[in-house]
Amino acid sequence: QAQLVESGGGLVQAGGSLRLSCAASGRPFSGYPRGWFRQAPGNQREFVAGIGSRSGSTYYADSVKGRFTISRDNAKNTLYLQMISLKPEDTAVYYCAATNLYSPATYAYAAPSTYVCWGQGTQVTVSS
Repeated sequence: QAQLVESGGGLVQAGGSLRLSCAASGRPFSGYPRGWFRQAPGNQREFVAGIGSRSGSTYYADSVKGRFTISRDNAKNTLYLQMISLKPEDTAVYYCAATNLYSPATYAYAAPSTYVCWGQGTQVTVSS
């Protein structure tokens, strides 16, 4: 059974950096598109970043462009999210997700319904 496990969250001051990781086990998602989402208390889950099957295509929410970088290591079946210049409004639980669609449409990366497997989430807290 497929499983995604996030790590790397924590407490950081505004302007700081964190690197999230998401390791996949079970049914492999190596090579399939992956995404990062986040959810703050009282808010809906929102798209953060997505990456295509061959890492050639990346997609970002406007709120994180220029600050966050999504990447993947297919050999390790691991997804990453490098976050710099963190802001208090980045505080949320961050989730990684995997889809079984090898080539989803660009708009689909931002839709939670595109993804069939989710991690348990990792808390990121940015203090002001």
